[in-house]
Amino acid sequence: MHIIKILLPIVLLASTPVIAQSHTAGITIENGVSHALAVYRHNHIHQTRYDLSFQIPGLKNSPIQAEASISFLLTSKEQSLQLDFKQDSTHVQSITVNGRSIPIQFQKEHLIIDQAHLKTGANHINIRFIAGDESLHRNDDYCYALLVPDRARTVFPCFDQPDLKAVFTLSLEVPLDWKVLANAAVLDSIINQQNIVYHFKPSDQLPTYLFSFTAGKYRLANQQLADRNMGFLYRETDTAKIRLSVDSIFQAHRNAISFLQNWTGIPFPFQKIGFVAIPSFQFGGMEHPGVVEYNASSLFLDEGATRENIIGRTSLVSHETAHMWFGDMVTMEWFNDVWMKEVFANFMADKITEQLMGKETFNLNFLVDHYPAAYGIDRTAGANPIRQQLDNLQDAGSLYGNIIYHKAPIMMRQLESLMGKQSFQQGVREYLARYKYGNATWNDLIAILSKHSTAKLYDWNQVWVNQSGRPVFDYSIRYDQGLISQFTVSQHAEHSASGIWPQRFSIALVYPDHQTLLEVPMNESLISLPAAIGLPKPSFILFNADGAGYGLFPAAHALDTAVFHLKDPLQRASVYINAYENMLSGPAVKADSLLLFYTAGLTRETNEINLKLLTRYIPGIYWTFLSPAKRQSISSQLEQSIWTAMEKQPAANFKKLLFKNFESIYTSVSAAQKIYLIWKDQKAPSGVKLTEDDYTSLAQTIALKTDKPNHVLEVQLDRISNKDRKSRLQFLMPALSPDAATRNLFFASLKERTNRQKEAWVTAGLSFINHPLRQQSFMPHLRETLDLLQEVQLTGDVFFPQSWLGAIFGNYRDKASWQVVQDFLNQHPNYNPKLKAKILQATDNLYRAQKMY
Repeated sequence: MHIIKILLPIVLLASTPVIAQSHTAGITIENGVSHALAVYRHNHIHQTRYDLSFQIPGLKNSPIQAEASISFLLTSKEQSLQLDFKQDSTHVQSITVNGRSIPIQFQKEHLIIDQAHLKTGANHINIRFIAGDESLHRNDDYCYALLVPDRARTVFPCFDQPDLKAVFTLSLEVPLDWKVLANAAVLDSIINQQNIVYHFKPSDQLPTYLFSFTAGKYRLANQQLADRNMGFLYRETDTAKIRLSVDSIFQAHRNAISFLQNWTGIPFPFQKIGFVAIPSFQFGGMEHPGVVEYNASSLFLDEGATRENIIGRTSLVSHETAHMWFGDMVTMEWFNDVWMKEVFANFMADKITEQLMGKETFNLNFLVDHYPAAYGIDRTAGANPIRQQLDNLQDAGSLYGNIIYHKAPIMMRQLESLMGKQSFQQGVREYLARYKYGNATWNDLIAILSKHSTAKLYDWNQVWVNQSGRPVFDYSIRYDQGLISQFTVSQHAEHSASGIWPQRFSIALVYPDHQTLLEVPMNESLISLPAAIGLPKPSFILFNADGAGYGLFPAAHALDTAVFHLKDPLQRASVYINAYENMLSGPAVKADSLLLFYTAGLTRETNEINLKLLTRYIPGIYWTFLSPAKRQSISSQLEQSIWTAMEKQPAANFKKLLFKNFESIYTSVSAAQKIYLIWKDQKAPSGVKLTEDDYTSLAQTIALKTDKPNHVLEVQLDRISNKDRKSRLQFLMPALSPDAATRNLFFASLKERTNRQKEAWVTAGLSFINHPLRQQSFMPHLRETLDLLQEVQLTGDVFFPQSWLGAIFGNYRDKASWQVVQDFLNQHPNYNPKLKAKILQATDNLYRAQKMY
């Protein structure tokens, strides 16, 4: 049995830390992890192992004493060694290299180990330190490690780059009543007074960003999958949610693992299956092998869950499970290819949900889930390509976004269609087999896929992967005696001078009693459709009828109510999406006209996914693209239309979608009284199922839409029994105060990093204080939110910058706020280009609103 030194009292060395003045010859010492440093270390460091021990006190503000033993082979000692540790020298207590104590040298987020202390061959470094806990996300009675993309170096000294995979052996000392989960299985445990020490088996080969553990007051559930135990930790206390969700969560993992093993031809690639549901987790999930972290609200559903909620949970579990093969087993060499793991995870998750949903529902869900989100970035002046340049790992977080998660799956689907499903699968299987437990680049994959295809994949790759933006399509049609004599379709890049996106989609010629579908092989800037010649003039033309095409399509007959009579829900969704994109591009579709069109669809739409799409678009148009005067003039009519649609729609899920839509847009006194009584009496409208979370949402909406003090939040707080949900509402209450000074103090508190730890809570609070009904009082602080952005990026998790900006600027429309953005960018001509792109993406609606009025 290995006795962990961390259990003994730690004595500081008498020597004081020394700040290194020299730099490693040939490799500049700089903050973060430069690509040059990563390449050098990859070439000279091999067979890395980490033995890590952490002593985690029950009090979250007490320091975490820790020890790291790092072993590796070194092929050259011509340069000093840089160990990544994003803390200051006070966190390091001692360093021993190959059995000898050495001075502590710290420079620009690195521990410097002089080459005189190293040797060619096997080396061993032992470091006693205080762990950085920013990325251990410590709460009152639980914590979890989230180290993607470069946050391992904030916790412990390491080689924090994805192509230096290592074996991790972990020991955790935690309070006696805490449970733990890590990458590997528990080897043994030892009770130490009021604590317990868990020793874990050696992990599989992992990059540092996938090392993880969680510890805290959790409940534990176990189920079997063949010869494997699946462990699940959670903090949920709602017995109904537990009863309705736990078995479904395990089954979703079984289904995903079974599908992926069959599709890839490779058995589950890691020693352990384990997952944890974390309250207000920053992401939907994170794919650490053996300890997959999920947002608890995405996993635990209740009787009020819609079909979309259930599909979303299945997709989330499938996505994180797919990462076991794509990203965890085969890992990108450098984070410029981070999109590879995400696109495959989304792509495979889509295949799994397709099996469960059926092809027609899947195609509709794919269109609605991916296309609006991808367009939301690709239409903007800040659009980025799928594959981006990355010079330093500290900027890796800025690569994440909807292009990776939503355009990339569209691209991959186009690629599979281009190659054929069987050839594509054969190529991917070869790729996985060749780079199993190693690292690979996108170019490595393209080289393999090219062997399985006659298509010009490198040309295709240049446009779809390396170029940003989308194509804009146009058409020309001529008639001769009521028959089509010519039909041409053209494309051009929306923002750049040139670009041809090779793809296939269909056009439907719609007649009173039938349709004629035309296949469009769009491989040139201008093509003719000979199949159309001689056909009669249609009632209207539906572009992208199969939802497969990517771009801005003509808005012919976009607002014709005959669209509601289209039998195929995919075609209706394509019209809804394209109409919205044309409204933003203008001037063919007006915002007020589109709002009326969508509202008319609320009683006519018979598909839940499409109804959800309409209810998503309506509040955005209402709050962002209508003037206050226009909103006021139509508010009563809109409220009545939505309420009437809720009463007419027969399905419970439909009714709930429409009730939530009503909640988001109501402003009238009569509607406010109606909502208040529903909340007060906890009596939902007929056919609508409301849960505790829904009533909490109502209480927040009521508080938001009044300028007078009220008691609803305090009453709702008393109604909540779950500790984590209660803490969330307590955090948000100042942001919902009717007092502008209190709301401004809430924002001022966010300037302190410790108050931004719960990122999902922060963005919810920011959305409240920047709601159109509250914007005027916050306007003087709008510039400060941009001034804080770089710090938010450096200290927050990967999605925080974009969610920070989205929560703030999502509903602004006035010229003064647009001027704030313009002034900021003009005054910072050398601003971080990736963050500048995020600003342009987040403020695109604000920019477009200027052109509408």
